[in-house]
Amino acid sequence: MKLEIVSPEAQLFSGEVESITLPGALGSFQILNNHAPIVSTLVSGVVQIQGNLIFEEENKTKFTQKGNVFCLEINSGVIELFENKAILLTD
Repeated sequence: MKLEIVSPEAQLFSGEVESITLPGALGSFQILNNHAPIVSTLVSGVVQIQGNLIFEEENKTKFTQKGNVFCLEINSGVIELFENKAILLTD
């Protein structure tokens, strides 16, 4: 699925991923390819993205890597998924 991560400062990532694990208001949840459409608010926590991600140099330091899982700490946000395109708005 295609993922875009956007913060107020810049677009942090855009590319193909295998899965996303997110800190939802009612608990952590995962989105895989061909997931049903969803819109959800997010709380403070860690977003885990699985896949072979390629970042622009200025955004690399915002992510930590554990194997092929990349982690991004967020304070809050919103995720929207429709037709295998996820947009994550975060601060």
